[in-house]
Amino acid sequence: MTDTKKLTDEDLIEEVRLNDKEVFAIVIERYEDKLLRYAKHLVTDEHKAVDIVQESFIKAYINLNSFSTTKKFSSWIYRIVHNQAMNVVKKYNKETPLLDNIDYKSDENIEKEFEQKETIDKVRSCLNQIPIIYSEPLNLFYVEEKSYEEISDILQIPIGTVATRISRAKIIMKKICLTN
Repeated sequence: MTDTKKLTDEDLIEEVRLNDKEVFAIVIERYEDKLLRYAKHLVTDEHKAVDIVQESFIKAYINLNSFSTTKKFSSWIYRIVHNQAMNVVKKYNKETPLLDNIDYKSDENIEKEFEQKETIDKVRSCLNQIPIIYSEPLNLFYVEEKSYEEISDILQIPIGTVATRISRAKIIMKKICLTN
């Protein structure tokens, strides 16, 4: 048996299809945190985000035979999470979370930590105020570190549209953040 940790995502999927269904656990391990962060951005509710990611892994596993190993697995799994999240957004679009989870840590440099948290909160607040059509590609590019091509695959829009939306998102974000 090959060292599955060294295999590419696409090779792992092929391994799951042909021989060892348990190798899918490595796929989950590789993507769980990233997909959870992405889902949290889309739905802003940690519990719903966890459900979205779990359901997405189940759908991915069930539909592994429809995945083409000539394409990037990451784009495919992100697209599944995107679709699941959009279903949740549509279903619960009038819900707003009452409280964010607060992490109470004591640290020597509490002032620096507070400033960082304040900056992150400000960016999140600004990001949440722009339409999802713009915030999603911006988040995928800067937070998830996806290329324009990958974002194009995930959102199923042309690369030029990705560039336009990211550019417009930056302008909107700048206006919102400077006025708040």
